[in-house]
Amino acid sequence: MADATTTDGFPDIAGMRYEDAREELIAIVAKLEAGQAPLEDSMQLWRRGEALAAHCATWLDGAQAEIERTTRPPAGTGLHADDEIFDEDDS
Repeated sequence: MADATTTDGFPDIAGMRYEDAREELIAIVAKLEAGQAPLEDSMQLWRRGEALAAHCATWLDGAQAEIERTTRPPAGTGLHADDEIFDEDDS
């Protein structure tokens, strides 16, 4: 099955892995920084870069939420600053 493409000829972003989107974004930034593309091409690259950056941010936000969800102790079992373990030993 071939990759889906958008009307601008680029692969569809929605199904891209984070690493693929990031690599394409890096390549686009390099092209734009070189300043060699005509204005119309630069604008198309910039729009693509914005969409890739948003896609990457969504992936990272999801990964962070999953990590926080899986590493958070169950409610009621965590230690708090007012727990006895934090009291200074007076002896």
